[in-house]
Amino acid sequence: MAPDLKSGDLPDLLKRYVRQETVEPLRSLGRFLGLGLAGSILMGGGAVLLGIGALRLLQEWSVLDGRWSWAPYLVVAVGLMATAALAGSRISGGHSLGEKAER
Repeated sequence: MAPDLKSGDLPDLLKRYVRQETVEPLRSLGRFLGLGLAGSILMGGGAVLLGIGALRLLQEWSVLDGRWSWAPYLVVAVGLMATAALAGSRISGGHSLGEKAER
């Protein structure tokens, strides 16, 4: 048989159970979302800075002067779009490199 519970044990047990099943998972979810948001902001800022750097590098190349002055913008835009498409496919695919290699 189950041991007799005092009347104060049940509310304490319920309080601990609710904390275990709601508060702690929400706290870990908040930490996960916070780190993900910080990482995405830093990655996006890095991509912008790399794009600006590549644009400045291509603009300094004397071959692309005059009639070809639009080419560096096109090259950088295509590169950034390709990087975004690659990141999007990796995110929506949900597979890591190791999982695809095993198939």
